[in-house]
Amino acid sequence: MTIVEVLKLSADYLQKHGSESGRLDAELLLAHALGVRRLDLYLKFDQPLHDPELSAYRALVALRARGEPVAYLVGHKEFMGLDFEVSPDVLVPNPDTEVLVQRAVEIARQAEVGVRVADVGTGSGCIAVSVAHYAPNTEVWATDVSAEAVAIAERNVARHHLNGRVRVEHADLMQGLAGEFDLVCANLPYVAAGTRLPAEVTAQPAGALYAEEHGSALVRRLLAEAPSRLRHGGRVLAEIDPSIADAVTEIAAGRFANHQLHRDARGLVRVLEAW
Repeated sequence: MTIVEVLKLSADYLQKHGSESGRLDAELLLAHALGVRRLDLYLKFDQPLHDPELSAYRALVALRARGEPVAYLVGHKEFMGLDFEVSPDVLVPNPDTEVLVQRAVEIARQAEVGVRVADVGTGSGCIAVSVAHYAPNTEVWATDVSAEAVAIAERNVARHHLNGRVRVEHADLMQGLAGEFDLVCANLPYVAAGTRLPAEVTAQPAGALYAEEHGSALVRRLLAEAPSRLRHGGRVLAEIDPSIADAVTEIAAGRFANHQLHRDARGLVRVLEAW
């Protein structure tokens, strides 16, 4: 079969097994199996595939059909126009998180002097790296309680040549970080235990997904710790789920002078900003 025939069959198969992006998944997996760019597939649609190539590809498609995230199968994921290494030790960077990063970059660019940023619960390091990349006046300290996540974040920092401006620490929230910060960013676990989620979400590390108190426990902790760690005029940006918006905004109202909510592309509450 040719590349275009294989892609059509694979896309149909993946859609029947629950993928909402069957064609894209099929293309990403085939490009990975062949060791080429996804764009190259379009230049070789009529090229026939041989058994060894098909065998490797079929194995990837089978795993994807069972709910394995494409990013884990290919080992990387694009976020904010940058490429990040990922593995089952970290969350797959999600487009919803770009709302937080875009706001963080906007805040940093408005500053007249250097901006000291903390990225709490960094995971793959996608927030820390993206903020540092798009706001050159920042220095970022990133933390994660997972040693495996710290190792991946460090590699992503090096991947984007930001070792001089992004430091990764093995720490719980802001513990172990010295000094005060102008901006604290966090995409902490915020899903309540027992929430029904797609297979490709539950394939990700539970410690990075679920939190107690109906999903709000870690965000509550951060909002309690952050005020004493902020410079005058400093801000907190925390990614949240709409289900915990009322709970965490109540906490923010009691600890900060001001707060506001930002929505994602679907119109859902996604980021709490407090200052």
